[in-house]
Amino acid sequence: MENTPAILALGLFCTVIFLVMTEWIHFTIAAFLGALLLVFTNVMTLNEAIGYIGAGYSTIALFFGVMVLVRSFEPTKIFDYLATQMVILAKGKGSRLLLAITGITSLVCAFLPNATTVMLLAPLLPPLAADVGVDFVPLLILMVLVSNSAGLLTLVGDPATFIVGDAINISFVEYLSRLSLGGAIALLTILLMTPVLFRKIWRTELTNLDQLPHPEINHPRVLSVGAIIVALVLIFFVIGESLPVPVSPAGVALMGAALALLLAHHSKIDTLNNILRDVDWSTLIFFMSIFVLIGGLQKTGVIGGISGILATILGQNIFLGSILLLFLVGLLSSVVPNIPLVVAMVPLLKQYLVNVGMAGQEVLEPSYGGQFPPEVLPLFYAMMFGATLGGNGTLAGASANIVAAGISEQHGRRISFKRFFHYGFPVMVAQLITSALFVTVRFLL
Repeated sequence: MENTPAILALGLFCTVIFLVMTEWIHFTIAAFLGALLLVFTNVMTLNEAIGYIGAGYSTIALFFGVMVLVRSFEPTKIFDYLATQMVILAKGKGSRLLLAITGITSLVCAFLPNATTVMLLAPLLPPLAADVGVDFVPLLILMVLVSNSAGLLTLVGDPATFIVGDAINISFVEYLSRLSLGGAIALLTILLMTPVLFRKIWRTELTNLDQLPHPEINHPRVLSVGAIIVALVLIFFVIGESLPVPVSPAGVALMGAALALLLAHHSKIDTLNNILRDVDWSTLIFFMSIFVLIGGLQKTGVIGGISGILATILGQNIFLGSILLLFLVGLLSSVVPNIPLVVAMVPLLKQYLVNVGMAGQEVLEPSYGGQFPPEVLPLFYAMMFGATLGGNGTLAGASANIVAAGISEQHGRRISFKRFFHYGFPVMVAQLITSALFVTVRFLL
């Protein structure tokens, strides 16, 4: 049967998502087995599977580079020291700590991808929680929810936002003027819900601040050189792609990792084997497997078939299409990591516009650099908001969520699907509603 590969690809994809949600087996094992079964059932060849992984190389390289960079400086105890200082500055009050986490994460995530932000800041939370005497998992979940939302503040704050923005050729400044307010509204939604969702920590107050442990920084000379490396990495994250010879964020992260490894090895603060052993390989394998599963949907025509259904249902109704797309993509993004989802949805949406006669065939070219008709742009804006904020819904919804789960496991605590859902799903629903109102008022009325 000619539809058999499509049925297999869709069935395996849905099975993996089901296993991730039910936690019957570890999410990495579920995705890895699903990707391999696509090869063993001849839906795609091994070379094609590797090709789909290669298409997402920038995401994988970025994560690997930042993981190595952060791990290389762990022996200096800088994360323990900064966590204690945050508790002291907040005067031991849980409410101030939650607001500080929200503010710092929002600021950093406006300029760095959200998963990168989580990798850089999350190591602060376990020692911080230990100082205050609370569970660090809710703090980690709050950081993830804020990072996903703050990714809408600028064009570079979330890989999904950047992918969609790049597809419609919107500039950094144009994004600020049109869409940043929507990101601010998403953050305000979290702020209003924080005292309720995290009420136990919000009410916590530490009175014996003078009894806090005061960890000292080890290897200060090494750390000073490391600070220069990290500063250069952050600078090139922001300006690298605008240089005469462009440098991608992935390339910057890998160079930073190489320099950090050199520094750690030369100064003998740690060994190469120890650092590489502690890299979160589980998260990296999960993403590679998801890219293969999405590739199976693309190759077998499942995605193309969905675009035809969209054309039949929506016709040229941009208002209905935008609102429906925002909630549809939001719900999908709550169970599918938003980076591969957006990679799959962008060509689907372009094909839909061609099918209904609202754009020419030229928009399907990967190198298309022209402008889309202004009346169709709300569809892409809606997809941005849905993909980015939908990632807050479940543990599998965004790259930052998976990264946080990996970091939590490394510190001896597992974030269950149910526990993340308890915090994330109400936030996602509230944010999708406020975003639909924003898109409607700003672009559709």
